[in-house]
Amino acid sequence: MQPSVTLVKPTAEYEKRYNEFYEDWVRSGEDIVPWVVEKDPSDFAAMLEFLYSQDSEEKLTEEGWVPHSTYWLLNEEQELVGAVNIRHRLNPKLLRSGGHIGYGIRPSRRRKGYATALLSLALLKTKELGVDQALVVCDRDNAGSERTILKNGGVFESEHVEENGNMVKRFWISLR
Repeated sequence: MQPSVTLVKPTAEYEKRYNEFYEDWVRSGEDIVPWVVEKDPSDFAAMLEFLYSQDSEEKLTEEGWVPHSTYWLLNEEQELVGAVNIRHRLNPKLLRSGGHIGYGIRPSRRRKGYATALLSLALLKTKELGVDQALVVCDRDNAGSERTILKNGGVFESEHVEENGNMVKRFWISLR
């Protein structure tokens, strides 16, 4: 059974919940995913500004970057349990190893169905952007993420070795 969750846009209303989410990641010692969650939230207003700073083509300032949107996942208790970053289109690097969607569930709340629900909701948002086929990738040794992608209709295409030697698996999900 899929948990009852809600996808929300980041706002100041969620500051306390976000800080708890962020600290959970920091305590775990794991790499924080998606990449936007790595930003230190001690200046929360600046972090929110950062999250909205490249959410459209008009706002892009960095060569080679693509517009992207971030959402947070709230569970039944309104606890922030996950985050997702959706790239509106792919550049060559994202086509090889980043994909359209990067998502993560806070370490203390895993194995409860949240990742599957988060990816499902993210795919709906991606479809709203006009994307017909979403590329979603995971590290080769991340069996949990691979299961999540497969549960959401992922079809394995290939593996890719990143510059740092990490191997990722690439999956396409039809949004038609």
